[in-house]
Amino acid sequence: MPLIKAIDLPAGVEPGLRFALVLDGNGGCRGVDWRGVAAWRPEDGFLWVHLERDTDEAAAWIHGASGIDPLVGEELLAEDTRPRVEHLDQAMLIVLRGINRAEVEEPELVPIHIWMEAGRAVTLRDRGHALVALRDIRCMLDAERGPKTGGALLVHIADKVIRDVEPVIDEMDDTLETLEDRLSDKDSAALRRELAEVRRNAIHLRRYLGPQREAMLDLQAEPTPLLDRVCRLRLRGVTDRVVRACEDLDAVRDRATILYQDLTAQVQEAIARNSYRFSVVAAVLLPPSLVAGILGVNLGGIPGSEAPTAFYELIGVLAVLMVVQFIVLKLIKWL
Repeated sequence: MPLIKAIDLPAGVEPGLRFALVLDGNGGCRGVDWRGVAAWRPEDGFLWVHLERDTDEAAAWIHGASGIDPLVGEELLAEDTRPRVEHLDQAMLIVLRGINRAEVEEPELVPIHIWMEAGRAVTLRDRGHALVALRDIRCMLDAERGPKTGGALLVHIADKVIRDVEPVIDEMDDTLETLEDRLSDKDSAALRRELAEVRRNAIHLRRYLGPQREAMLDLQAEPTPLLDRVCRLRLRGVTDRVVRACEDLDAVRDRATILYQDLTAQVQEAIARNSYRFSVVAAVLLPPSLVAGILGVNLGGIPGSEAPTAFYELIGVLAVLMVVQFIVLKLIKWL
C-alpha cells in the first residue's frame, strides 16, 4: 500500500475530515487527525477515514495522498451514483444509500461511498446529510462495543443503513391505514394529495433500495478475503432485511394505488349520482318549461287569454302531466 503523505493544516482545523479512527481489534478505537492519518501504518490497526465528499480537501486527499487509483477516486467522488458493489483485486468499491435525518420534506436516501481494502476503509458522504448509521457505529467504538475488523465494520454500516430505512416504511404503512379509515371523508382532494405523497415517497425509496438489494446479494456471494465466515453470515441477515424492505415498499405502493383508485371511484360515483339527479329533474320540468315557453311568446290568439280561470286550469293540466310523467319514469326505471 502506498505511503500516505502529510497534509499541512492549521492547528485544530480538519476541513473535509469528519473523523478518522484506528480500530484496536477489541471493539474500541482511537481518533486521529489528518496528521495521524498520514502517519498511520497497517500494523497500527484497521484505519477508518470518514470524509465529506463535496469538499476540496477530501477530493485532494483522495486523488493524491490516499494512494487510491485515480479511476476509483473518480467513482468515490461521483455525485450521482446508484447502489452497487465493484470488486477490484483485494479491494471493494461499495455504494449504499441511507436515510438522511436532516429536516427534509420527504424521506431522502443519500449515498455513502465506501472504499474497503486490507487494513483500511474510506467512507464519504455529503455535507448537510446526517447519516445516523455512521454516528452510531462511532459511538459503539467509543464505548468499546464496536466492530473489531474491517469486514465487521462493513457489515455494521450495511446493517445500520437498512435499520434507519425500516421506520420510514412503517410510518408510510401507518399513514395508509389512517387514510384508509378516512376514505368516507368529504375532503377528497386532501386525501388524494396525501395518498399521492405516500405513493411518490414509496416509489422514490424503492428506486434505490432495489439496486441496493442487488448490491447486497452481490457482496454476499462474491468471495473476498475482506469478509470472514461470521461476517458473511451476518451479511446474509442484512440482505434478508433489505429484501423484506423492498417487498414492504412494493406493498405500500400497491396499497396506495388501490386506495387512490377507490377514492377516485367514489368521486366519480358521486358525480354520476348528482348528474343523474339533475337529469331526472330536467326531464320532469321539461314539459312545463315547453308550455311556459309557448305561452310566453306574447303573440295574439293565445287560448284562454281572456278567461279568468285559464291560469288555474293550466296549473291543473301541468300537475296531471307531471304525475303521468312521474309514473312513466317509474315504469322505465329512471326513478
